[in-house]
Amino acid sequence: MKISFKNDYSEGCHPRILEALTKTNLNYQNGYGLDDYCAEAAKIIQEKIEKQNSKVFFVSGGTQANLIVISALLRPHESVVSANSGHIFTNEAGAIEATGHKVHAVETANGKLKPIDIQNVLDVHKNVPHQVKQKLVYISNSTEIGTIYTKNELENLSKFCKENNLYLFMDGARLGQALMAETNDLSLKDVAELTDAFYLGGTKNGALIGEAIVINNPDLQVDFGFHIKQKGAMLAKGRLLGIQFLELLKDDLYFDLAKKANQHAMKLKAAFRAKGIQFLADTFTNQLFPILNNQQIEFLAKDFDFYVWKKIDENHSAIRLITSWATEDAAVEKCAEKIGELF
Repeated sequence: MKISFKNDYSEGCHPRILEALTKTNLNYQNGYGLDDYCAEAAKIIQEKIEKQNSKVFFVSGGTQANLIVISALLRPHESVVSANSGHIFTNEAGAIEATGHKVHAVETANGKLKPIDIQNVLDVHKNVPHQVKQKLVYISNSTEIGTIYTKNELENLSKFCKENNLYLFMDGARLGQALMAETNDLSLKDVAELTDAFYLGGTKNGALIGEAIVINNPDLQVDFGFHIKQKGAMLAKGRLLGIQFLELLKDDLYFDLAKKANQHAMKLKAAFRAKGIQFLADTFTNQLFPILNNQQIEFLAKDFDFYVWKKIDENHSAIRLITSWATEDAAVEKCAEKIGELF
């Protein structure tokens, strides 16, 4: 059987979460997120971001979180600016557009938006009733190609958005991995301070399912629960989400798992670099995009599953390798050994 490096959500969940779910299984709790576990998990998040006035909401998945946040924050004539590699533009089946909100995709070299990218979109649209009005900037951290935002970059984006009356929303499906990257200088507190809304992804970092949406802008908190219910995302057994985030966050297991995934990826990165192989992007998270020739791809595909991400030319493509919280040391060692045999 091949070893998979295709994604970081194909395993179930961390054993401690299964244990916690089993241990609390017969405890009576209120439904729809009004249980003690959701309340305690939300309190821990507020403490970690040092913003007691932020509101925390739990939903089951990343696309669901993006859809609910964006559709809740925007009026019918308003639109979103995203990198052209952004998940809402490339991998969500037009979920945002289906709610009536246009996504303006911006070409970026490294998956990250800069103020000038957004300004270029604003310049084309003159804020007149003949065109949609840009109102929200969507970013991911880490991005779809594994890069991360520095504190300075996020500060510049936040400042620009405030000056131009735009909301800033961070997709945090892999926020744990971004914050635990060896080159990162952002804290969770910084993220909360500089965004109107973000979410902590659990699905790709040890949970069975679950994302924790954090609304920092008090003007956007009103009636947010109604949007969750209307979009079919309010679980009757909301406790299932609260228990998982409580287990992940009470002693920073969440960040330990993300760090482990990153460290595994860096071992593979070092193996590729030792062979002189270049990357589509220089990443320090759990996603790698080495550029290989067709023969090298075929050689690795004999033992490992991964995606061929982007064709570079007739003879070369970038593949995507992802390590997860559950990736075993032996799997990393075997892959590094095979990388060393590349010709």
